Parts: sequence; C-alpha cells; structure tokens
Amino acid sequence: MKRIDNNTYEIENNDVKDLFKKRDINANKGDFGKAGIYGGSVEYSGALKLATLSLTALRSGCGISRVITKKEVIPLLGPNILEQTIFVLPNYDDDFYNKLKLAICDLDSLAVGMGIGSDSRFEMILEFLITNYTGNLIIDADGLNTLSKINLNILKNKRCNIVLTPHLKEFSRLCNKNIEEIKKDSLNLVKEFASTYKVMVLLKGHTTIISNGTETYLVTTGSPGMATAGSGDVLSGILVGLLAYLDFNLLTIALGVLINGIAGCLAEANNTDISMIASDTINNISNAIKVIRE
Repeated sequence: MKRIDNNTYEIENNDVKDLFKKRDINANKGDFGKAGIYGGSVEYSGALKLATLSLTALRSGCGISRVITKKEVIPLLGPNILEQTIFVLPNYDDDFYNKLKLAICDLDSLAVGMGIGSDSRFEMILEFLITNYTGNLIIDADGLNTLSKINLNILKNKRCNIVLTPHLKEFSRLCNKNIEEIKKDSLNLVKEFASTYKVMVLLKGHTTIISNGTETYLVTTGSPGMATAGSGDVLSGILVGLLAYLDFNLLTIALGVLINGIAGCLAEANNTDISMIASDTINNISNAIKVIRE
C-alpha cells in the first residue's frame, strides 16, 4: 500500500490478493452470500441487463444473484436470465412495500438505481430502502440522481452500510458544486461528503477516489476504452457481488475497482480503445481475478 499523505493510500494488486483465498472443496453457494440488483425500466432496461444478464455479481464470486424489477420489464429481461433468479414487484399499490421488503430481507448486498429512469415514485422507494434495508447498499446511476433531489440527511438515518458510486456530474449534483470546483479539490470534497453523511463515497475517474471520511484509497487502474455506456453498471455489479460475501470496508471496495479496471485493460487489448464496449469488460472479469491472484 503506497502512502500518498496522511490517511491516503494508493492501492495495488498485492494489497487485495488475500481477499481471493482458494475456496474449500466442501463450499456451497450459501457460503458466498446473496446479492440483489434493483432497477430497470422499459426505456432503460439495458443498464439492468449489464448488471445482471452479464453475471457481473456471480462472476465476482457471490453465491446467489437476484434481479428485482417491475413486471413490465420482465418480457425484455426474463428470457436472458439464466443463473440468476427474478423477483417481480407488483404495481404501485398497498402491497408494494411489503413485497419490496420481502425481496430484500435476506440479501447481504443490494445495488439500486441502474436503469430506473425518471420514475416519480422512486424517491419514496429510495427513502424506504435507506431506512429499512440492513445489508450493504450500493446506490448508483438514477439512484444517485434521485438521492440528489431529496434531503441528504436521510443518509444519517440509514440502517444499512452505504456506498455511493458517482461520476463527476452525479457528484456535482450531490454536493452542489460545479465540476470544475470538484476537479480542483476532489480528494477533500469526497472526504468531506463521506464524513458528513457517514457513507462510503467512490468517485469514478482516471484516478478513482474511495473514502469513508477518515481514510481514503486511490485506484489508478483502467483504460480509455472504458469511456463507454454501461461501464458504471459493470462496476456496480462487481461491487454488489463482492459485498455479498466480503466485509464492507475500503479494501473490498478498492478490490471491486481494481477488478473493473484490470478487466477493462484486458478488454481494450483485445478490442482496441475505439471498439470495446462494456460487455467486453464483463467477459474479462475472470481474467482480472486471475491477474490479482497471481
């Protein structure tokens, strides 16, 4: 672990390789946690497909992956679900929140927000998840945009561990600062936000910043070819898979960023920085894990 300054460190493969211990021959799927991914809409089902169809959570090592989505998304998504399970939410009625609670109650980790779109009811749903779910919650994409519209103090009433995964524009909405301001002082702004709201913040970029407000880790692995639609969804799938069976801490989050970055570099080598797409990164997750283990 390379020290940058007080409580800030650059993370490399050797720092996380011990998290991938060889599994016992008697292990079963129940030993490696249950991950859930809640998102999708008719207009934006592709984001959910990347996080689930491509098996990012399972490829990252969790035992069970559950897709939680609305009934109207199933015809688009359902035929492509193989190893994952599906929990279909009802239309918004009196029973919706009881069913949502049932969908998440046994999950070790949950990623939310990918492909939700501009669902007007999602503000209430996100508040419900923050104050009722008790596992490891990753908020991404439309989840972050929705969070920026409500009182952020709700984060202080959370029952779960939370990691926010914004890119610059999403973080700009969350902290009410313009992108140029953030670029000039991103390290301190991420630390300050994480400390204020007692959450983990992962600011995506060429150098990804991960902070809990006290310690901060930097990850520089990645490639220009990853600047393509869906790359953030892939990272969320990796993170929710890891957080189903590993501890919720900075090192586990950094491991997810490293897997994503290494897989992206391998994908670029095979497909070029011009032609690679997010699913190419997914197809290299297992190769990235080999690199880290070695």
